[in-house]
Amino acid sequence: MREGGQEHARLLRAWSGSGRRYHTVQHLAACLLELDRTRELARKPAEVELALWFHDAIYRTYRNDNEYRSAEWAARLLAKHGAAEEVISNVRNLVLATAHASSELNGDAGLVVDIDLSILGQPPAVFDEFERNVRREYWWVPARRFARARSSILESFLQRPAIYHFPPFRERYEATARMNLERALRALESV
Repeated sequence: MREGGQEHARLLRAWSGSGRRYHTVQHLAACLLELDRTRELARKPAEVELALWFHDAIYRTYRNDNEYRSAEWAARLLAKHGAAEEVISNVRNLVLATAHASSELNGDAGLVVDIDLSILGQPPAVFDEFERNVRREYWWVPARRFARARSSILESFLQRPAIYHFPPFRERYEATARMNLERALRALESV
């Protein structure tokens, strides 16, 4: 039991690392709360929950392999504790889905991504704070370069036929997410 407590503490320390402004314990808590609200959508809810715990565990703004490194951390920990290879593989793939490289996800991968992207559909004041905090995480990137890169990311979500995979997420967040993204893009144009 003591070892599990140390691993949990290590994971929480990772989420509390310096330089994090959005990808924090508060984001993790919001994701877990979102899962609690929609747990019935999960095929394997325990694996979805594990993926959420690890999805931004490693987050360095100057790297492009954070999801991979987070997924590997989860896989190593699960293997160390004797998890079945199917579970390890599934959790790894769920974490990797949060790289948002594909809009063609289904099942638990779609659910993990919907949960991660639920911030986009929050009320404008919450979304605006999210955007400010993301910018603070990338403080070292020149303003115009950040604006171009951020615009590209936000535009990629708007270009999808639907941002969210599951009907409850679309009903709750889709319209507000689209308004928030369009507003954020207009703000980035002025940079």
